[in-house]
Amino acid sequence: MQFGIAMFATDYAIRPDDLAREVEARGFESLWLPEHTHIPASRRSPWPGGPNLPKEYWHTYDPFVALAAAAMVTRTLRLATGICLLVERDPITTAKEVASLDVLSNGRFIFGIGGGWNAEEMENHGTNFKKRWRVMRERVLAMKQIWAEDEAEYHGEYVNFDKIWAYPKPVQKPHPPILMGGDGPTTFDRVLEYCDGWVPIGLRSPNLPEKIATLRSRAEAAGRDPMSISVSIFGAAPDRALADEMEKSGAQRMVYYVPSADRDTVLPTLDKYVEVMR
Repeated sequence: MQFGIAMFATDYAIRPDDLAREVEARGFESLWLPEHTHIPASRRSPWPGGPNLPKEYWHTYDPFVALAAAAMVTRTLRLATGICLLVERDPITTAKEVASLDVLSNGRFIFGIGGGWNAEEMENHGTNFKKRWRVMRERVLAMKQIWAEDEAEYHGEYVNFDKIWAYPKPVQKPHPPILMGGDGPTTFDRVLEYCDGWVPIGLRSPNLPEKIATLRSRAEAAGRDPMSISVSIFGAAPDRALADEMEKSGAQRMVYYVPSADRDTVLPTLDKYVEVMR
């Protein structure tokens, strides 16, 4: 079992490079940063976590910039988007950001992706909420072509380009692991078609052992090696017995949140998680 740390890296919290140093020094395997480009002031879309949206949602750094800062001050720490809202991003630009970060970190990047919950936010980027999964699918498939081919092209309904030259290519082959966030009725369809792993939110996803077993069974039926699909429990409760249960169920990673706060608040929280990890 591996253990990671997640934080909304904001302009008022501990710097992401400082956080990365402290996370690596304590023996954690990975650092996960989520993203929101903005939050529409209308606040029409309800937040799945409750009635009041925490302010860190509209104070986040760009995750690729923040993870690049983290990469420069660490040597072994895996660097992950948790999650990247690909439905709000241009796939050609994002493919370059992913590859650049993977190269500059010497192959330490993990590409966590998800569809998102804020309809107005993605509509500001030109994506219709009801079509977001179709948009995501084409963007992922197009990015895979860019990473794999010297002259990549893709022709779909939402992504369409003739042959292009785009470098660098990722260090990890054929590309950094792509992990799908969420726990909806069709999540496993997306995991099995174009992803390498699943990232459920631990505190919002009941019956995880049964769901992991279902994912393994479906992977085998689809002709994929069930053990090649990783499971990372994101936002998990910091409990050693739970971590042991998830490991027995087939999960490979537990990811614990620290608050978007200063060093004096974050570092003691990390130390508490070290005890769980041990």
